[in-house]
Amino acid sequence: MRLEKAEGNLVELKARADALDDYRKRLQELKADHIGAFHQTDTYFEVPEGRLKLRETEGTQKAQIVYYEREDIAGPKTSRVFILELQEPEFFNSFLHKALETKIVVDKTREIYRYQGTQIHLDTVKNLGTFIEFERRTEGTPEATSKDRETLEDLMKTLGINTKDLIEGSYSDLLTQGRK
Repeated sequence: MRLEKAEGNLVELKARADALDDYRKRLQELKADHIGAFHQTDTYFEVPEGRLKLRETEGTQKAQIVYYEREDIAGPKTSRVFILELQEPEFFNSFLHKALETKIVVDKTREIYRYQGTQIHLDTVKNLGTFIEFERRTEGTPEATSKDRETLEDLMKTLGINTKDLIEGSYSDLLTQGRK
């Protein structure tokens, strides 16, 4: 069993998107790198702080355990992320399901692009709809974070994302709220 680990700081945002085709076209016009489209299942677990999920991607023999703490605000927000990449995930999948209570499962198709250091996701989430998301690694200093927030705001304008469509939380939060 092999583990790979990563941690880092991100600046990110998420917004509802009525038409992913419009964003896809704009990204192609900007000559953004198309990474691919993936079916992902994120199982969120109950934890005292932050968010913990097991991400499984269809067609791969890998999975990720992702823990993150993030501001729940609309617009560019900072987060601290810890990722364990699992080469043989079956044991950890069983372990997490036995040791922790499942909060919710997020089933989505994610199309990934990269543009000038920002990863852009066009997501179709089962029982929620369509979204666009930006993730940008940042050094975590106040100056770097401020600059990276501005970069995301500029990219929002370039792609025509309306501030009224910005979302504060995660897909797990939206699905959980929908069950209440």
